[in-house]
Amino acid sequence: MSEYRVKKAHPIATEITVPGDKSISHRSIMFAALSNGTCEITGFLPSGDCLSTATAFRSMGVKIDFLNNDDSVWEPDETGHGPHRVIVQGRGLQLQAPAGPVDCGNSGTTMRLLSGILAGQDFSTVLTGDESLSKRPMKRVTGPLSLMGATFEGTGPKETPPLTVHGHSGLKPITYTLPMASAQVKSAILLAGLYTEGKTTVIEPEITRNHTETMLRHFRVKTVREGMAISIYGGQVPESRDFHVPGDISSAAFWLVAAAIQPGSELIIKGVGLNETRTGILKVLIRMGAQIAEDLTTGADGEPYGTLTIRGGGLKGTIIEGAEIPNVIDELPILAVAAALAHGKTIIRDAKELRVKETDRISAVVENLKHFGVEVRELFDGMEIEGSKGESLTAGKVTSFGDHRIAMAFAIAGLFAEGESIITDTDCVNTSYPGFAAHLRLFQSRQVSGSGHTPVIDRPPGSLSKSPHA
Repeated sequence: MSEYRVKKAHPIATEITVPGDKSISHRSIMFAALSNGTCEITGFLPSGDCLSTATAFRSMGVKIDFLNNDDSVWEPDETGHGPHRVIVQGRGLQLQAPAGPVDCGNSGTTMRLLSGILAGQDFSTVLTGDESLSKRPMKRVTGPLSLMGATFEGTGPKETPPLTVHGHSGLKPITYTLPMASAQVKSAILLAGLYTEGKTTVIEPEITRNHTETMLRHFRVKTVREGMAISIYGGQVPESRDFHVPGDISSAAFWLVAAAIQPGSELIIKGVGLNETRTGILKVLIRMGAQIAEDLTTGADGEPYGTLTIRGGGLKGTIIEGAEIPNVIDELPILAVAAALAHGKTIIRDAKELRVKETDRISAVVENLKHFGVEVRELFDGMEIEGSKGESLTAGKVTSFGDHRIAMAFAIAGLFAEGESIITDTDCVNTSYPGFAAHLRLFQSRQVSGSGHTPVIDRPPGSLSKSPHA
């Protein structure tokens, strides 16, 4: 079992890139697999979760090749390290029945979105996962998909995996109001809508990440948004097209927080995705006092990306709640660490979705913050955190609970704690950010420059050239 040993670090002054976006990488494989020809994906994230998606589609007859720079075929290894170019031969919506159960690993995205695709196939499939995924409820997806004509068999009232999907080749279009905001459930229904003969509509209570709709448009599938409703017309086959995956802002979030907390820091992150349904982390950090500038470009595939520059100067507490939550759901563990080092109290509420992630992230964050000497109170849907007023935390030994975002968030906490902090069970980080440990070592191993207390890694501190993100 791997672990991180982290010591207090000097302020950051560097320029980095982060791995490809996990949500987009999943979807790029899926849409390319359903397309009518050959697609090349660049910037793909070769992490455990995304490789689970690729392996699942390979088991259903989709030819997927991972390429080195010399175009030789590369087989992904268990660490997830390797090239970021993928060639996918689409099958035009019709998959092949797998020879056995399809293993989704630790990836809820793989299982939930794949359920929507398998709902429209004319065969049955058993979806399995690791111990963590086997505890995650699938009822929120199987419920609406059952209304469309597919049938499902899961474990218990919440239909946890293993999950058997009995597909139906003539699904019925539905109009479905999501009981809670969920990009995964929305996406599963829209994907199933491709296999109907009418219009399928999903009504959201709050705006969620829109990568599925953006990618559908890129692959020439028509969708219509009217207010909070998104509709798709069945019978459309995605057109094969190449696609570039930008850097993952959820991965960048750890370093954004690390830089924002440290007076004298300056961090530049290039090529990172800046989709407006994912940049809630920037809005929250700016509200807490961070200095952030962005240089935005919109790619030919519709996904905006660009460069972020952040300068450190200390943070203050805030309230994170309501409609803002779906936009920052993955970043809440690292925002809780930011809150622990801020001036004043931070309140996070309306985030009960955190209870059904890879672990119960509310309980996990609260328990680990206490080990770092933070005053925190657990709420049924969030937490209240008393900031340390910029003072160092107490080094702690904590577990990741098998959750990649918990592991990375508390590795960052260790950068601001007196003594050596230990985060155990960190193999899970490979599900989303295989290079995280290397970046962590980079930020801890640099010599302090002779002119002050700022270490120079790749470049000297520069100046902000754009106005702050609003």
